[in-house]
Amino acid sequence: MSVRFRLVVGLGNPTVKYEKTRHNAGFWLVDALASARGLAFREDQRFHGLVAALEFGKDSALLLKPTTFMNRSGQSVAALARYYKIGVEEILVAHDELDFAPGVVRLKCGGGHGGHNGLKDLIGQLGAAGFYRIRIGIGHPGNRDDVVPYVLGNPGGDECELIRGAISRVVELFPAMLQGDLSAVTASLHAGPRNEVR
Repeated sequence: MSVRFRLVVGLGNPTVKYEKTRHNAGFWLVDALASARGLAFREDQRFHGLVAALEFGKDSALLLKPTTFMNRSGQSVAALARYYKIGVEEILVAHDELDFAPGVVRLKCGGGHGGHNGLKDLIGQLGAAGFYRIRIGIGHPGNRDDVVPYVLGNPGGDECELIRGAISRVVELFPAMLQGDLSAVTASLHAGPRNEVR
């Protein structure tokens, strides 16, 4: 499958208070993409977020970190997508995923929001769910009542290392992702490292 991504969104909550929480795994990924290219984000009030322009040769995409807080992420993404006339299928969203263990990362297109408030608002604001998602495993606390404090908590050392390792794999594969051949990228991501926790 060949897809042209023009916008890469990391989901998370702004401010230092949430910077190291599991719910900010999407922010961590776009931060890693920017860091790998020596880019700095700038605030753009039109889009209620922080924006950077990423280029790999002839391929380019905008990076976006909404500053609206997680449950209003769609406001930021929809504003930027409308301004630049970016289609839903040209959007790639990175977010934390409770259903996967730390170290697991998956790429998919479309689907529901699965109770994720950021995805829920995105789907509502865009009017469609056909964007691509990079799902970064953070694990599950085991009890549904513990989910909110868990996602808003900081991962432990080993757990954090696994999450960061998954993000590093995405960064390594990102040039190929921008070139549009998602089949090879998906196969590589889903294979995971040999020590991946499942």
